[in-house]
Amino acid sequence: MGVGESWEELVGPYRELLAGIGEKPDREGLRYTPERAAKALAFLTRGYNQNLEQVVNNALFETDLDEIVLVKDIELYSLCEHHVLPFIGKCHVGYLPRGRVLGLSKVARVVDMYARRLQIQETLTQQIANTIMSVTDAAGVGVVVEAQHLCMAMRGVEKQHSTMKTSVMLGSFRDNPPTRAEFLQLLGTP
Repeated sequence: MGVGESWEELVGPYRELLAGIGEKPDREGLRYTPERAAKALAFLTRGYNQNLEQVVNNALFETDLDEIVLVKDIELYSLCEHHVLPFIGKCHVGYLPRGRVLGLSKVARVVDMYARRLQIQETLTQQIANTIMSVTDAAGVGVVVEAQHLCMAMRGVEKQHSTMKTSVMLGSFRDNPPTRAEFLQLLGTP
């Protein structure tokens, strides 16, 4: 059972956490914070309660298209697995269809399903690419994720303006330099 089904179990630990940092969980401003925080964490990690079959929901369509399909600037919000702090950014997904295309909103839903779990960006990028490849049976897939990590901005080295970019290229996006170059050009990357 994922957190999304049992947020109530997190209320007590949030209350203890507030007391542990020196707060009074019963004071007016914090009285309902444990419940709100538990519900928020359940929402932010709802990807644990989703599966690929639900997300794709049979939205695969036959096509003769043999050119790159690109979905740019998919907003993503995730929590780093090391500090449980947000990383926020965007994801670009491109694939070269081989007889089937995935419904547009389903590409974004695949991104969300994996982003809404405790993650590191490198793994997130790999999961999205592998899933798009397996679901569509594409000739190639390219995924680029660029994000800002609050674990780096708010603590540690405190670098607020740094971003991280990760990419995964599979199939023809990895093996065929012209296909890779076209994908990167469509992204606006030199």
